Amino acid sequence: MRPRRHLLLAVFLAATLPSGQPARTDEPKLAPPLPPREFRGVWIATVANIDWPSKKGLSTKQQQAELAALLDKAAALKLNAVIFQVRPMADALYESALEPWSEFLTGALGKAPAPWYDPLEFVVRAAHARGLELHAWFNPYRARHPSATAPIPADHLIRRRPDLAKPYGTHHWLNPTHPEVQDHSLNVMLDVVRRYDIDGVHIDDYFYPYKEKDAAGAVIPFPDDDTWDAYRKGSGQLGRDDWRRAAVNQFVERMYREVKQAKPWVKVGISPFGIWRPGHPPGIAGLDQYAELYADAKLWLNEGWCDYFSPQLYWPIRQEKQAYGKLLAWWTSENKKGRHLWPGNYTSRVTGMEKGWPASEIAEQIAVTRAQRGAGGNVHFSMKALLRSTGGVAEALTPVYAERALVPATTWAAGKPPAPPRLQWQGKAEGSVLRMQPGDAALVRLYVIGQRVQGKWSNRIEPAAADGSAAVGFERQPQELAVTAIDRNGTASKSTLIVRH
Repeated sequence: MRPRRHLLLAVFLAATLPSGQPARTDEPKLAPPLPPREFRGVWIATVANIDWPSKKGLSTKQQQAELAALLDKAAALKLNAVIFQVRPMADALYESALEPWSEFLTGALGKAPAPWYDPLEFVVRAAHARGLELHAWFNPYRARHPSATAPIPADHLIRRRPDLAKPYGTHHWLNPTHPEVQDHSLNVMLDVVRRYDIDGVHIDDYFYPYKEKDAAGAVIPFPDDDTWDAYRKGSGQLGRDDWRRAAVNQFVERMYREVKQAKPWVKVGISPFGIWRPGHPPGIAGLDQYAELYADAKLWLNEGWCDYFSPQLYWPIRQEKQAYGKLLAWWTSENKKGRHLWPGNYTSRVTGMEKGWPASEIAEQIAVTRAQRGAGGNVHFSMKALLRSTGGVAEALTPVYAERALVPATTWAAGKPPAPPRLQWQGKAEGSVLRMQPGDAALVRLYVIGQRVQGKWSNRIEPAAADGSAAVGFERQPQELAVTAIDRNGTASKSTLIVRH
């Protein structure tokens, strides 16, 4: 879907001049168009210190400086969302009573940053201050990653509940078919939803693990015999593969339902492997996530158990058996409930080296996405490639993201639109400050400020503070100004228009 521009009828309210005298407005006319709607996201991976922090054991000041630099780069590239990994392996990159601090912060599992701070609280506040959405990214089932080296403390699930968290190849994995695993992982996610002002909850492609092999090359069976035996003794009728898929399906459906019950405006996002099954669509080949990861991603999209869906289309446009455009068109055809479809892009494959992709590949993939009816944005893996601009990828995106964009509105979760904002000028005509306040109790995330100069409108997007207010300085009061409030669902108010005589 190409980014849309919406024309909103202006609401004409009295502004206040610096002297405190109300200004009169012109006769009603059509308000300016809003910026385009397009999701421009990026993953910030913390597992194995992929993106942040750059290594274990950095000081609090260093960690915060690195995170601020990532957000600054995202904002400079005119992205509008970051997907920040907060639970890489049954641990926490935030203050949690349910799981220990991640070793990827301090080098020790269970050790808090010193001086103490809460990275999730920090990144939520810093992202919002830059006009970026912040989505919290969880791994529901991984309990230990091969890059982990720290001793496992007594309060970690591996030690506390070895019946739930078992070794599998080079990993430890939670058993998706165990009811207590599902309850615990959901409780972890809901704890974050309730305590932090996040914009989204996100899971990726790890359900049952990608299969590992032993030293002899044989596939290692996943250790869920205990729950399988209990299911069979309870007269369960499903075959083992269907039983595994049913457990994962139940988790995904519960996650969506319970997150939306806790905070309806928090978006739920899923980023599965990019191929549902080989042959769908015809000619596509590759890993069968339905059979090997027990992930029926097509079902989740068909049923609308998410607000946005980001299949990882990590192949180039011209790779016939995994063709980017062909897969994207197929996923959009399966979007029966009209959810947001924002595919994932393997931006880190642009390396500047012989085996890497050219930066133009990512620019072309965005063009393909924009041309596909039913798709409305992209998510880049991962932030480090954009920060370093490996292979010139950041420069390649500069003309692609030439103007800032608003995140598409989540209309099915929205109530009534926010009221038009209340505006007030402070200062003199030269060197004035425009103060903006919500027009009602709706939580305003952003303000779009349209300014007309010599008959031409231009827009700027300004983030709101936690209370929904904002202030913008002008060297001189413009002759015509239109301000629109955007709430946390992405819904736009009608515009408040000020006309100076």
